[in-house]
Amino acid sequence: MRTRLLCLGATDNTGSSSVLQVLSAALGIALLVCLAVAPARAADAGGRKPGRLEHDWPTFRGADRTAVSPDTGLLQAWPEGGPRVVYDIKGPGRGYSSVVVAGDRIYTLGDNLSIADDKDEYLMAFSRDEGKPLWKLKTGAPWNQGQESWQSSRATPTVAGDLIYAVTAEGELVCAEAATGGERWRTNLKSKFGGNKGDGWGYSESVLIDGDRLICTPGGEKATMVALDKKTGEPIWQTSRPGDRGAGHASAVISHIGSTKVYVQVTASGPMGVRADDGKLLWTYDIDRTTAVIPTPIVRDDLVFFTAGYGRGGALLKQVPASSDEIKIEEVYPLKKELGSKHGGVVLVGDYVYGGMEDSNAIFCADLMTGEIKWKARGSGQGSAATVAADGCLYIHYANGTMSLVKASPEKYEELGSFLVPDVGQRPSWAHPVIAGGRLYLREQDRIICYDLHDQGG
Repeated sequence: MRTRLLCLGATDNTGSSSVLQVLSAALGIALLVCLAVAPARAADAGGRKPGRLEHDWPTFRGADRTAVSPDTGLLQAWPEGGPRVVYDIKGPGRGYSSVVVAGDRIYTLGDNLSIADDKDEYLMAFSRDEGKPLWKLKTGAPWNQGQESWQSSRATPTVAGDLIYAVTAEGELVCAEAATGGERWRTNLKSKFGGNKGDGWGYSESVLIDGDRLICTPGGEKATMVALDKKTGEPIWQTSRPGDRGAGHASAVISHIGSTKVYVQVTASGPMGVRADDGKLLWTYDIDRTTAVIPTPIVRDDLVFFTAGYGRGGALLKQVPASSDEIKIEEVYPLKKELGSKHGGVVLVGDYVYGGMEDSNAIFCADLMTGEIKWKARGSGQGSAATVAADGCLYIHYANGTMSLVKASPEKYEELGSFLVPDVGQRPSWAHPVIAGGRLYLREQDRIICYDLHDQGG
């Protein structure tokens, strides 16, 4: 506006009233623009930049469980050392739980907290803007089974409205007030429902909240999946899958086939579809027994892509209405070993699936509809690759603490930046990254590091 006013003044050297009128009109327009902008700037008083998207990430893999953030305008290349650090939280303790971001708080689950005087497990909250500890709620004893690097918390909490939910490795399901950490109710998936895991590594599901219902997966034949009242924990229905080997590590995803809502889940026996209204088992796709079945499935319309590691692979299924009351499953293609992923997960960007092969640093891109590998390449990090996506890029968190930015393109592997998180410690970096409101959140055991994805830093 300033440049425009100078130009107007330069067009007339006579000092006539016409020039003054033009200037007056221009200043009036400038005032209106300033008034229009003021409310938007006032809304940014919480420390977030004007124009920054205020998206939340309220459960594992984000609000729609695709692991694709809706944020845009993010850095398309990183400076050496990575984006600017907003804060580095100390306190979450041991754990492979990711963080969740909702409203003005972030949450996670961990044990052996540096901000607690015992070694028990806690559900905890921190402020979103500054990372300050807000509250912690004891959920139970720490998970100390197996070798040390396998121990501690693994389930990511779920926030829905004013409540937060978390499942411990022992199967304790806890509901608390999101603002205060005050406990509302708890139940146990093993003692209450006879649930069991399909492996020895404890429960790690993030419960699904759908309306007034909470959906979770105790596992086993008796109550493979259950629906509870989210406010009280009282059972609504339960699903029995004959021969089910036990719960896997995946979290349920919603699908719609015609007028039928279907909960798609993967247990140690393979994928299954359950009718949301009453818990009727609609379909199963059984796989051979394997060490563990971990990744959450990808759902697009009537399609279900699922993958498992330990030599199993990935397959694409199609849900097809068989009658007004039935849905059957058809193979688009069967399990392909080259599409296998252990626990880093896969993401769908456009028509292509991206993720880490098994638990290595080999990244692949495959055509969703055919399973054809478009490219595979070695990334900058080492070990398994936990992958999410945003704004046309992949964000890959390797087990050795390396974080990489890669272009999400079927043409070739193109790395746009990479850095090693300082002081990552001896335990693997298995927590999945989170992108919300223009920020990247990394859980590194007793730390949560927040990076600004809009700022080059320096």
